[in-house]
Amino acid sequence: MLDIQQTEIPDVKIVTPRRIGDDRGFFSEVYNRRTFAEAGLDLEFVQDNHSLSREAGTIRGLHFQSPPFAQCKLVRVTRGRILDVAVDLRRSSPTFGRHVAVELSASNWRQLLVPIGFAHGFCSLEPDTEVLYKVTSYYSAAHDHGVAVDDPALGIEWPVPISEAILSEKDRKLPRLAELSTYFDE
Repeated sequence: MLDIQQTEIPDVKIVTPRRIGDDRGFFSEVYNRRTFAEAGLDLEFVQDNHSLSREAGTIRGLHFQSPPFAQCKLVRVTRGRILDVAVDLRRSSPTFGRHVAVELSASNWRQLLVPIGFAHGFCSLEPDTEVLYKVTSYYSAAHDHGVAVDDPALGIEWPVPISEAILSEKDRKLPRLAELSTYFDE
């Protein structure tokens, strides 16, 4: 059983799997292809990724892969908390350049479904935060791109000033939205 909520951008969804608890702890089926398909989310995931952010205020992103290696992502947190962000890069979309920001945590058990055509990134809100996410296409370095997290055109309110955020050198050099090629027409 899944609880699926739409966000301000309807293609981005919050998916909360059922969690069954008792004195021992809990059990949760966090992904079942048949259950997802019955809920209208018929996706074939091919790779799982796992990241650890040691410090609160670590920003990873905003990343995406271009076709033919474009990826849909299903993101969840197994330890800690993040502000998870998806930015619409589909040029012909009425929500082009807009974003959705959702808090995901080990305790709220929510997952964010980030569709193809969106850049994705997150900021850790607690030390030692672990994030797992499934993707629908294999990683391809040649198709790996990103958008600057501090682009004022995006209007993302990160929970930490960018000057104090922990970012990789690669992420510090990403282009602004206006400088991106057109990767997604729809």
